Amino acid sequence: MKKQGFISALTSVIIISIVIISVICFTIYNTRVIGPIIILLGFVPWIPLKISGRTIKSTGADIVFGAIDTGILGIAALIGARFAGVLGAIVGGTVGDSITDGFAGLFEGRMAEYLRKHGIEEARTPLSSSMGKMSGCLIGVGIVLTIAWSILRISI
Repeated sequence: MKKQGFISALTSVIIISIVIISVICFTIYNTRVIGPIIILLGFVPWIPLKISGRTIKSTGADIVFGAIDTGILGIAALIGARFAGVLGAIVGGTVGDSITDGFAGLFEGRMAEYLRKHGIEEARTPLSSSMGKMSGCLIGVGIVLTIAWSILRISI
């Protein structure tokens, strides 16, 4: 459990955040590939989980929460941007986030029940919760952006 404590989690969040920001800085203006790149970045938080001996399945509830929460937030931000530009994206994102936290929490709780029912250890630690949610958020919004910009070719 020591490898999954607060300092380990904080170090992992900082390092992975630097990696994500660096990659996004080089790809931000290529809207057609940004979604798939963000999806791929969603798998980077799995590295510290594996190093700590944690299974990816055990963080499933956090991954589901992040994917639903930030995926729907991405939709709200895109809709807000379409109607009112940057301000609309900010309002759409923040209001959307508060609403999606509630919905995502429902699915997170359901997933946690499922994992426990099937004998999968899912006790939360700072590392598992932070990496699971970070992974899910990136995958969720990556899917939304891939659909919006790469498949539907919606312009912003």
